[in-house]
Amino acid sequence: MDTVVSQDGTPIVYEARGEGPALVLVGGAMTTGEHAAPLAGLLADSFTVVTYDRRGRGRSGDTRPYAVRREVEDLAEVIRAAGGPAALYGVSSGAALVLHAASAGLEVSLVALYEPPFTVGGADPSRREAYRSRLVALLAADDRGGAVELFMTHIGLPPGVIAGARQSPAWPGLEAVAPTLAYDDALLGDGAPPLDRLALVSVPALVMAGSASPPAMTEAARTVAEALPDGTYRELDGQTHDVAPEAVAAALREFLLP
Repeated sequence: MDTVVSQDGTPIVYEARGEGPALVLVGGAMTTGEHAAPLAGLLADSFTVVTYDRRGRGRSGDTRPYAVRREVEDLAEVIRAAGGPAALYGVSSGAALVLHAASAGLEVSLVALYEPPFTVGGADPSRREAYRSRLVALLAADDRGGAVELFMTHIGLPPGVIAGARQSPAWPGLEAVAPTLAYDDALLGDGAPPLDRLALVSVPALVMAGSASPPAMTEAARTVAEALPDGTYRELDGQTHDVAPEAVAAALREFLLP
């Protein structure tokens, strides 16, 4: 493991594997860099694959108050450590962070995204505001378990699955990163695809979704791809939001390698 220091003094821990063009993997909600290790292992024969703990997660530090620009600065330092420019692959809310970074002019060569969690069409804005208000209140009360449960409910997990998760060995780790749920929420803004920001992404981009994912997720991914100046949409057969590393690795190789 290695560490970079972001502009606000926050230590960000990362790990590099393999040799070749730099590829930084950016995780989504409730994950650390460790979750991307299987995918990194599959790609390390062709790329210098960098995984990292986003601020507030795992071994990285945190500095309050949170601001999206600080996460962009974190990623800029990771890219620099990787010898940039680098290709970026972001999953879920990590995809939203990648879009912030690419539109801000970081040293990004290519962009790949998996199911950026934007909402397209007639979403009820009051539902999103209610989630945000409740999340803020739970985190202010340091009710991390309540915040995790709220998030799981918000994304549509059934009560039985949530109850099982509470009893699983993974639950303490989820509670440990619960404050970063507010960070992921901030990355999504009002929840709609950020068309103005997407127009600023000048590099080629691949936007993926699983063919077995809910239609709202595939629609959002397709909308993002169409809004990017050089975007391509691709569905991965049989995949859901919990995408298999092997499926992503094959798509990334095809997109990133000449």
